[in-house]
Amino acid sequence: MLIALEVESLLHDFGFVSCDIVDNPADAVRSAVAHRPDLVTADMRILGGTGVDAVVAITEKLGPVPHIYVTGNPDMLAGQTAAPVVDKPLSRRALAEACRRACAE
Repeated sequence: MLIALEVESLLHDFGFVSCDIVDNPADAVRSAVAHRPDLVTADMRILGGTGVDAVVAITEKLGPVPHIYVTGNPDMLAGQTAAPVVDKPLSRRALAEACRRACAE
């Protein structure tokens, strides 16, 4: 939760207006459907699944949505995604660059 709040604060600094924090794929989909996101940030390890599960479910409902992964387990994403991955501990610069890359694609 602390990292999610840090990510939220940094995203506000980068110009993103609102953030919904959820901890499982089902709530992520509900949140995304209720408020289509400009960017999804997902951790690899969440309750009831993974960040990949959440992103797949969101894109199945909404189509392509820019997304990044913020995780302490980047090795778990190897070969699973072309999306930017930000390793923990979180760096402002790395998050900013990942957001820029994801939103440019």
